[in-house]
Amino acid sequence: MIHAKNIHKFYDKLEVLKGVDLHIKKGEIVSIVGASGAGKTTLLQILGTLDKPDHNPDSSLTINGKNVLELQDIKDNNSKQEKIFKIITWLSAFYVVILAVFLLFFRNKIENDIFGYATWAILAAPILMMVTFYSRYFKKKSKQDKTLSDFRNLNLGFIFQFHQLLPEFTALENVCIPAHIAGKKPSETEKEAVKLLTYLGLSHRINHKPSELSGGEQQRVAVARALINKPDVIFADEPSGNLDTHSAENLHQLFFQLRDEFGQTFVIVTHNEELANMADRKLVMVDGQISN
Repeated sequence: MIHAKNIHKFYDKLEVLKGVDLHIKKGEIVSIVGASGAGKTTLLQILGTLDKPDHNPDSSLTINGKNVLELQDIKDNNSKQEKIFKIITWLSAFYVVILAVFLLFFRNKIENDIFGYATWAILAAPILMMVTFYSRYFKKKSKQDKTLSDFRNLNLGFIFQFHQLLPEFTALENVCIPAHIAGKKPSETEKEAVKLLTYLGLSHRINHKPSELSGGEQQRVAVARALINKPDVIFADEPSGNLDTHSAENLHQLFFQLRDEFGQTFVIVTHNEELANMADRKLVMVDGQISN
């Protein structure tokens, strides 16, 4: 399901991940624990394609058979093309300024229309070149960025410590958002959202906004939102860190019920020892590496 090999990550000169290797099976619930600063959240963000590892020819990351680094390399190529675009833009702008100055000071010496038309044609050439490059580059970039976003939206679900619900929308509307982004039919999406919220014990809270829900209820809405596109993997970062003990216990049990019901793989970063020990496998991160 998830295969990661030799994953590195630097922030400036600080090496946060130091060659992490990881293999998680389909339907497995894996907890990742460790001291603050060990690299847990950074690893989770890279696995979830929210961040990318530093370039290394020996690194690899596949999720459900998809080479994620290939999708992210597209973004690297876009960055190189963007630099080229900026260089062309500055050179073209400089060229236009020089020609404009020439026309300003020597306009009285242009004796015939043919020379004048030729001068204006030369002036327009770099502008047309910029417009053409701009339209092609950003059209391609938009299409390639959408490939990674679509993969993330359809295959991965996310649950964070703070539920990240939109306050102006109801529980039902919040749950539907990822499916709307994926272009699914509104009628089918709403039906599935109601089904999920009912399964999570929130059938009576469907039309309530986040401010009208308890902390545990808000987090269950976030869980439903993560499930709406039926992703293969759910990534959770301190999912119960903002809940009281009773709500946290209910959420922990819910993860296992969801795994049994829907077959999702769960990768959970947590400081909660009870949740970590409940997992099928507990991985301990120490100083940017997974301790054996």
